[in-house]
Amino acid sequence: MSEQRRHQRIRFNLPPLIRVGQNGQTGSGQLQNLSLGGLMMTSDIPLKIGEIFGCEFSVFGSPLIDMPAVVMSKVGDVYGARFHAGPISEILINGAIDSALASGKASLLSIHDLQGRKVMRIAGGLNHGLSVDFMYSLTRGGVAELDLSAVTDIDSGGLALCLLAVEKYGVKLGDRSVCVNAAWRQAVKPLKA
Repeated sequence: MSEQRRHQRIRFNLPPLIRVGQNGQTGSGQLQNLSLGGLMMTSDIPLKIGEIFGCEFSVFGSPLIDMPAVVMSKVGDVYGARFHAGPISEILINGAIDSALASGKASLLSIHDLQGRKVMRIAGGLNHGLSVDFMYSLTRGGVAELDLSAVTDIDSGGLALCLLAVEKYGVKLGDRSVCVNAAWRQAVKPLKA
């Protein structure tokens, strides 16, 4: 699952709340993912594709982000939207993304081609919330190595994903952060890979 987008999206293990408004209706939902360019969210009010709506959210204590966006897509109850952001909004979004990744409350998964080998790199939290993207990349992407050097928090679900990748799919466990090393040592003695 190689990101082909202009801005990479962070995903949340526990989705933050979002308030939305369009054509005089207001409602709420959950923020599924976020990038500098847009977001995916659920909404308890119907939004019209191609039309602008207002959104207001805070990402785990970040300053309140309040801006317009245009609905680009709808799949089931999930809407995709592109921001109409200015420079200040982009600074706020970038700060919220950086903070969420640093705290491990959000995750960024990307695939890189390194000398003909596919490396899955994870930044931020490595948790059960990444399982769909992780498994898709692992089984469909031909991943040869995991780069976990930017992981800031790992839970038992994230550790289980790593163990599965190494033991069942023969993926090399590459660079690791301090928290990954500690979790790995507790799960696998002696440290493998």
